[in-house]
Amino acid sequence: MFTKRLLCAVSLLAALLPAAPTWAQPLSMLHTQGGRWLDAAGQPVALRGINFGNYLMQEFWMMGQGSAGIDDQCKLEAVVDRRFGYAERERLYRLFRDHWITERDWDLLPQLKLNLVRLPFIYSVVEDERQPYQLRADAWHYLDQAINEAEQRGIYVVLDLHGAVGSQGWEHHSGCAGKNLYWSTPEYQQRTIWLWQQIAARYKDRAAVAGYSILNEPWGTTPEHLATVMDTLYQAIRAVDPNHVIILPGHNLGFDAYGKPAEHGQQNVAIEMHPYPGHFGWGKPGLQVHRDWLECGSDGNSGMCEWQRKLAERDAAFFVGEFQPWAFMGPELGGQIMRVSYDTYTAQGWAATAWAYKVVSNQGGQGNGSWGLVTNARSAKIPSIDFNTATLAEIENLFRQFGSVPYEVIAGAQQWMNAPVPPTPFNKKK
Repeated sequence: MFTKRLLCAVSLLAALLPAAPTWAQPLSMLHTQGGRWLDAAGQPVALRGINFGNYLMQEFWMMGQGSAGIDDQCKLEAVVDRRFGYAERERLYRLFRDHWITERDWDLLPQLKLNLVRLPFIYSVVEDERQPYQLRADAWHYLDQAINEAEQRGIYVVLDLHGAVGSQGWEHHSGCAGKNLYWSTPEYQQRTIWLWQQIAARYKDRAAVAGYSILNEPWGTTPEHLATVMDTLYQAIRAVDPNHVIILPGHNLGFDAYGKPAEHGQQNVAIEMHPYPGHFGWGKPGLQVHRDWLECGSDGNSGMCEWQRKLAERDAAFFVGEFQPWAFMGPELGGQIMRVSYDTYTAQGWAATAWAYKVVSNQGGQGNGSWGLVTNARSAKIPSIDFNTATLAEIENLFRQFGSVPYEVIAGAQQWMNAPVPPTPFNKKK
């Protein structure tokens, strides 16, 4: 019964979607009420988006690098500091960031019917890492720039603290692999409170900011400790900013520890999780694994229906902060699953941002579907360099290449995201 209602809602939603984007209108301040994302007038908002990964916090697999053991941002920063000095490191990082995402990237998003960007950043984009509790001289340059570019195109931004000081997990995507010092170091937790209060004070009136994703994948602690620490962070942000949605990060073990947010005095919140059917031990990429997730399994009660029941019990809105619906399934099926995933999430009132917008490789080309919605064209290969020995000129040339390399977009994604009639891949014979 749930699946039938869901499919009807998806079909109705598709019929109501405009043939052309209408995002040129001024953006409305968003909020959540119960399980819904709403605009300032109380109307539901469909939020379909993408992650700008590897932009304000590096993940080396996303740019064809990682040789000689330099495979996270902290390692690269240390090597560049040792070889060239801190000032040169700062210059190189500006060069990298100015070329990884440019106006051509922002311009492409409306063409793909996307109106939300999750913007992962490491704490040191804002805080001076050498002077705790001090803003960098250019603290707001990149966040302001992203919000301004998005706003001009009618796109919302979720600010995502992807790498906290001390790192909130053991993984490379916390900024420094193998550390996980955030949870055991009160000073780091206090600096994160300070950091978010600075951000909230600056953007509390910006409607283009959809919300604050206060900590990415905080898997270095227990769910119970996570809920306690995040409540403290919530209260600190809310003291500065009464307006924006505060997005509470789920644990890899789930979000049960949060209980019902309203019973803890938490208002205007959403819960975030990262479902990855087909990846990280969750089956293989293909039609069946996505059918089971989106259509609630063979019994109609598992998959996303199980999460929906838990969210209903908590009366909480949901943010699918990361998911991957197209990789390794070919351009046609990948594009269809991408569209159906967005339609299904939107029909449930969930905001969603796929991972990721851009991934470049040494060989180039989409092949059977890379993790990047866009990648470098097959004819435009990206070199892999050893940052231990590469010259300044070689590093500079690499970073500049990221901004000028010809793109290859997943053809099926561009086709199906713009199709007036949505695909029906799950109607095929099982």
